[in-house]
Formats: sequence, structure tokens, C-alpha cells
Amino acid sequence: AAHDFLMAEVRAKRNIVVSGGTGSGKTSLLGALASFIPAEQRIVVIEDCSELRLRQPHVVYLESRPPDPRGRGEVSIRALLRATLRLRPDRIVMGEVRGGEALDLIQAMTSGHGGGLCTVHATRPSDALRRLETMALMSDVDLPLEAVRDQIASAVDLVVQLERLEDGSRRVTRISDCNGTSPSGGYLLTDRFELLRDASGTCLAEAGAHGAR
Repeated sequence: AAHDFLMAEVRAKRNIVVSGGTGSGKTSLLGALASFIPAEQRIVVIEDCSELRLRQPHVVYLESRPPDPRGRGEVSIRALLRATLRLRPDRIVMGEVRGGEALDLIQAMTSGHGGGLCTVHATRPSDALRRLETMALMSDVDLPLEAVRDQIASAVDLVVQLERLEDGSRRVTRISDCNGTSPSGGYLLTDRFELLRDASGTCLAEAGAHGAR
């Protein structure tokens, strides 16, 4: 059920953030979600180190470049993202968001470039959105926190949380909708799916929003 739900969300051009810790399988899941994008759409993939390989026919791969020993020739993720918007992409797929490019990505998601996919290093869906806040504030654009938070709440539709379990398996542990912000300033998240486990960490079931919880 979760697989079919994610497939439908990708095809409906919802903006999805894949969240997880180191080694939890974020890039692998990002590639799996990107495989659901219809073949006729133009996809631009932006990464620090090229890892994704999609089977669709209309894919452009962009990779950042560090500066040389003299500090010249750098091509940053932010520069690639800004160039991407001139390529008329139907979808933007970005590897891990790590800095000020978060603000550019959020603004792209809210300005007609729907269906974006990216990954963030975080342990919970709420932490993923707060981390996006922090990285957006690292940009050279001076915006108040409230404005950044409102943009993130408007841009991000879904957070998919990954975790590497005690037995070494990598599992989707939570799929959450982002429904704006609360009067207190936090994010309103609704769990659509959750991996249920007992006290020992053993997986019991995958509960959906309409199933037993």
C-alpha cells in the first residue's frame, strides 16, 4: 500500500523530501521514487557526486565541481540549480541538500516547478523540515525565519523517513504529509504510514492512515 501511495504521489507531482541518517538508503530510495516519473517528462538530476542513473529517456545529469588548488573553477550546487531553472525541467531531482541551495530549491518548488525530489540528513520528519530551515537561512538572502518556514510548509508535500534498523536492514519507517504550520509556529505533520515495532525493535506491521494504529 505504501509503494502504491508513493507512486501516485510522485506521478501527481507532489514535492517529496527523503529523510534519514547516514547509510539509511536515502539515495537508493530517491532513485526508486524518481523511477516513477513518467517517461515523457524532462528530468534534471543535480548531485555532488553522480550516483543516480534513471531509465527515462529525457534526463540531464549535472554534477558540482570543487575549486582547483588556486580556488578557481568551482561549480556549486546553487549555481547548477539556478542554471537548471533555465532548462525548462518538468522535474528537479536533487541529491542531499546540505547548504544554502535549500532556499533556491524551496523557491523553485513554490514557483511552478512541482514534483521535486531531494534528500535531507535527519532522524525524523519534523527534524528534516527544521534542517531545511537552517540550511535556507545559510543562504546569502536575508529572510526572517517566519518567511522561510512558511515557504517550506507551502513547498514540501511529503516527508519519507528512512532508518537503518538494528538487524542492518533499511526500512521506510514513516511517511508524513506536511499540512502547513500551526499557530505556535511548528509544522503540522500527519502520518500516512508508520512502521510499527515492539520494545525490542522487531517490526510488527506497516500501519496506514486508515488502518489499525
